[in-house]
Amino acid sequence: MTAELAIVTHPSSAEHDTGAWHPESVRRIKALEGLGSAPEHVTSTINLTAGEAAASDLELVHSPRLIEQITEMGRQGGGAIDGDTLMSERSLDAALAAAGAGLTAIEAIDRRRASNAFVVVRPPGHHATPGQSMGFCLFNNVAVAAARLRSLGQRVAIIDWDVHHGNGTQDIFWDDPDVLFVSLHEAGIYPGSGWVHETGGPNAPGTTINVPMPAGATGDVYRRAFDRLVLPAVENFDAGWILVSAGYDGHRADPLANVNLTAGDYASFTDKVLEFGDRTKTVFFVEGGYDLRALVASVNATVDRLVGIKSDREEPSSGGPGDDVVEEARRRWEAASSS
Repeated sequence: MTAELAIVTHPSSAEHDTGAWHPESVRRIKALEGLGSAPEHVTSTINLTAGEAAASDLELVHSPRLIEQITEMGRQGGGAIDGDTLMSERSLDAALAAAGAGLTAIEAIDRRRASNAFVVVRPPGHHATPGQSMGFCLFNNVAVAAARLRSLGQRVAIIDWDVHHGNGTQDIFWDDPDVLFVSLHEAGIYPGSGWVHETGGPNAPGTTINVPMPAGATGDVYRRAFDRLVLPAVENFDAGWILVSAGYDGHRADPLANVNLTAGDYASFTDKVLEFGDRTKTVFFVEGGYDLRALVASVNATVDRLVGIKSDREEPSSGGPGDDVVEEARRRWEAASSS
């Protein structure tokens, strides 16, 4: 019998030590231990241990120089890449497992062990560019999975709802006509990219879509973005796989951002992705989320919907600004994709 959901983890995620003061600390993964074991989830999930990404997988998205830098720093016991992005003695192991977790998820779905997958590892990945680790991220986990699928002739849509723009993922696939990248994020915060005019390179116009939400945006505006822009764009692109950079740092309790989402909103976003049904295969990757209570509630709300049960952990939010941004992003996508 095929499980509804494969949950992919690795024990080394708890050994990537960034320090107790760091927002992206081991407390995040500890808070999510046992995901899928609740009575309402357990009969519909399977638990898998991630395999490590090989050098050949990393080389599809990262420069040899970056891979060598991270590998050597790991062998030397860690260090600071920048003020936010740190490595400890076991961080290299954690990063290789995190980069390989999406590949384990893809294999499980292809072998019909599960219908969908949820990847719960750290460090996160979507800020890592081809040549630079940054923003708490060492390797770009979702990009490694997308590149593997791309190498097998698949068309891939990446939906990034983390509150911070997935600049690394955008950079990696900027000029690739076979990968659609859609990011819904807060405007003007770290890393300072992801504006509506960023719509793809000369060989891939309209395959990058950015919806930079204003501070105070609420779930109803995000849902309109899904209905008016994201779903039509993915339908038009005809993707066989959808990969979701599922950051939960847009929750109203999160200390690193200023939009006002709830766990109920994340359940509804999951529903929007699942509207593609049997025509696509989906893998969700945990990215940000730094208030532990909000992270646990929001992740579980996503899992609720992935296993087909009602989620009532929090009411969805409404009443915030951002409709004008959604319409401008839609106009930009229509113009770019028709050029």
